[in-house]
Amino acid sequence: MNYQLTRFAIIIFVIAVPGVLVIFPIGNFFLMSFWQMENNQIVKIFSFSNYLYFFSSPAYWGTFLSTLYLCLKVSVIGVLVGYPVAYFIWKRKGWLKYLLILLFILPLFMSYIVKIYTMRAILDLSGILNKLLVAIHILQEPSRQFIYNQTAILITMVVIFLPFIILPIFLSLERIPKNLVNASSDLGAGTLTTLRHIILPLSLPGTISGALFTFVLALGDFVTPQMVGGPNGFTFSRVIWSQFGLAYNWPLGAALGVILFTTALFIIISAGLASQQSKV
Repeated sequence: MNYQLTRFAIIIFVIAVPGVLVIFPIGNFFLMSFWQMENNQIVKIFSFSNYLYFFSSPAYWGTFLSTLYLCLKVSVIGVLVGYPVAYFIWKRKGWLKYLLILLFILPLFMSYIVKIYTMRAILDLSGILNKLLVAIHILQEPSRQFIYNQTAILITMVVIFLPFIILPIFLSLERIPKNLVNASSDLGAGTLTTLRHIILPLSLPGTISGALFTFVLALGDFVTPQMVGGPNGFTFSRVIWSQFGLAYNWPLGAALGVILFTTALFIIISAGLASQQSKV
């Protein structure tokens, strides 16, 4: 009897924790998105006005589409940079492999604000990147092309989220049986042939996971656009932040947040289904 009560209590606890901490706040957020603002007061009247306002405003859905495109570029560039890095680490032997992967994921344990200020120090007008480009005579003088614009957001997000791409790809490469790679070499296949027909297909799940991690994180990031984007670095997450802060329009902010959440959820589910189909 005591065993059954203990088991029942554990089940209730396991269900209650995500329910209270995750499902209930999201549900409340979703409910708020149907409320309205009147005379700077939240009125709990059910209405689709916030969603209609979003779709009828070119500024809002235009920013939304441009943010999706920005996040897609962050994911693509991240994979193009992260895959060779993960592959290089995977090919190392012994302790060196794990030391390198530790060094590359070490930024995950650092403060996000510290990483952004570090990127600002690199991209700023008097930063390391401008000084280097001037020193090697690529630029005649420091340029503002790398700070307070969409390019600055793109570069910063790629660098900051790179560990989220490298780690899943590395773990996926680690799961590839060594005998498959050795068999490919024994049958006369070169490095590129083995990479194309064995390594790339088998590491695809990790690559998709890393791209998804990066896309979703970039989609919800409002700190990076705020810190390095400047006036020209407006993204959809920054619009949502402004509704909860400066504009004090929580229902509209909630509606925009629901749209962002639904989009991210749709992309994750679609990628998961596509991954399952590729396995079949």
